[in-house]
Amino acid sequence: MSPFTGSARPTETWRHLSYAVDARDVATVTLARPEKLNALTFGAYADLRDLLAELSREKTVRALVLTGEGRGFCSGGDVDEIIGATLSMDTAQLLDFNRMTGQVVRAVREAPFPVIAAVHGVAAGAGAVLALAADFRIADPSARFAFLFTKVGLSGGDMGAAYLLPRVVGLGHATRLLMLGDPVRAPEAERIGLISELADEGQADAAALALARRLADGPALAHAQTKALLTAELDMPLAAAVEMDAATQALLMNGEDYAEFHAAFTEKRPPKWQGR
Repeated sequence: MSPFTGSARPTETWRHLSYAVDARDVATVTLARPEKLNALTFGAYADLRDLLAELSREKTVRALVLTGEGRGFCSGGDVDEIIGATLSMDTAQLLDFNRMTGQVVRAVREAPFPVIAAVHGVAAGAGAVLALAADFRIADPSARFAFLFTKVGLSGGDMGAAYLLPRVVGLGHATRLLMLGDPVRAPEAERIGLISELADEGQADAAALALARRLADGPALAHAQTKALLTAELDMPLAAAVEMDAATQALLMNGEDYAEFHAAFTEKRPPKWQGR
């Protein structure tokens, strides 16, 4: 994402979600419709897309936690405000909407900082894909994932799910989850690799925040490049991947953090990472 912007100012207020950043450059984005289990609206999708783009350009955030207020993480698209509304849209409008939802997933994957989803309760439909797109998924025992798209008569491959899910849990599990749409509770999600860490009951947010702060205190540029390579190399042949690795390492070896590690090791002190 380019850091160069035009005349537009950074957005001061986000109407469809809650956003905060702490003194350690950790951002928290909260889906804040607890009375609707944080069901997504057109505005929520657009805010997520635009917020992630702004943060990626500004490069002031070193890690981001995505969470949901109330009893669950996110129940997916709002049945009335999205599913009902889309029934009256023409093909061009529907294509614009579906492209926007995919842009949200791309923004999560392409953000130059780690994104940690803190999942409790339901993560269904688009909510499950948002969690899937994150770099880490921290879940408490109440978490249950459900890729519900076929249950509403649509393809299970929505928002990049058919691309991402097989790469996380394997083709066999992905086929079952996307075709059947059955819920996956926390123990099974941990077993098949859908979650990164199973937290204690009620502690998913705290565990995700602790991980975000650990990442934010680390070498931010190294984390950004690792994430970029993980995404870019998914479909590369080995020869191209190792060449990209070599070019990336050569650039980072000219960076301040690499020199700082050597200085810290020599002086027997913790490194002071600058993200450069």
